[in-house]
Amino acid sequence: MKGKLWSLLSIFAILSLFVLAACGNTNEKTSKEEAKTPKPEATSYSVEHAMGTTEIPATPERVVILTNEGTEALLALGVKPVGAVMSWDQDPWYEHISAEMDGVEVVGDEMEVNIEKIAELKPDLIIGNKVRQEAMYDKLKAIAPTVFSDDLAGDWKINFELYAKALNLTEKGQEVIAEYDNKVEEVKAKLGDKVNQEISVVRFSSRPTRIYYTDSFSGVVFDQLGFKRAEHQAKLFTKDNKMGNFAVEVDKELIPEMDADVLFYFTYADSQAVEDEWTNDPLWKNLTAVKEGNAHKVSDIIWNTAGGVKAANIMLDDIEKIFTEK
Repeated sequence: MKGKLWSLLSIFAILSLFVLAACGNTNEKTSKEEAKTPKPEATSYSVEHAMGTTEIPATPERVVILTNEGTEALLALGVKPVGAVMSWDQDPWYEHISAEMDGVEVVGDEMEVNIEKIAELKPDLIIGNKVRQEAMYDKLKAIAPTVFSDDLAGDWKINFELYAKALNLTEKGQEVIAEYDNKVEEVKAKLGDKVNQEISVVRFSSRPTRIYYTDSFSGVVFDQLGFKRAEHQAKLFTKDNKMGNFAVEVDKELIPEMDADVLFYFTYADSQAVEDEWTNDPLWKNLTAVKEGNAHKVSDIIWNTAGGVKAANIMLDDIEKIFTEK
């Protein structure tokens, strides 16, 4: 009996060895076949931009952004950059984006980016701007694929479209723009015939003070809403104006040109003394908009400096509030 039992156990053990060997051969064969099978390559794509054409190997995961309006674009697209230039006159981020920028590394400011810091972050895409960083382009593209927008004028949508393409998020970008455009139409409907009023936009600054016009950030927003500009200001924006329809620099004697049905003004960070001086001037106090309570101080950051999609949405909220509370 014991002999038969040992014989059965021996046969079972031998069969088990054959099975294990076969499995081993199969696994080895499978591993070799897998090794021979190439992994699918990431799909590359090219982006035309202000400095030429850049080939991007795959959808970027570590992005460095070198403009404030670009930072807002990335956040709106659901992309948190690994590095960004600090916000103007804020340390380091504007209040309206600070909660979304936790952990993002500062890489200088728009006028002076930190090349060494950017390299340390090992980005797979750098987004900048020709006006701000043209001289740095060759150094930046040596670190990672680099895409530059051309200008920083008021129409942020142009740059936004480029950034979405560079991030391989064109469809998402179209959704963001559509949402914004829908909000514009909603605000426009709420305002009704109030959009037929003439408006004026002024920025107090020691750099110096300006009247902003149709190609500025606020100007583009007002234009889409259908507002008219103060008719008498047109003579200031001729071909001789060095900033075109963006803005015109003015002295105090031109304060009367600031007048309109509704006047909006904001003040650069270090220029409160300039605002105080100008708004206490008899010419300012004699403006129709001022005398009738239609001069409104608004945020320089939201209405001018930030320049991106998030600021544009907040500006729409401000406009709706100001005109519906009147």
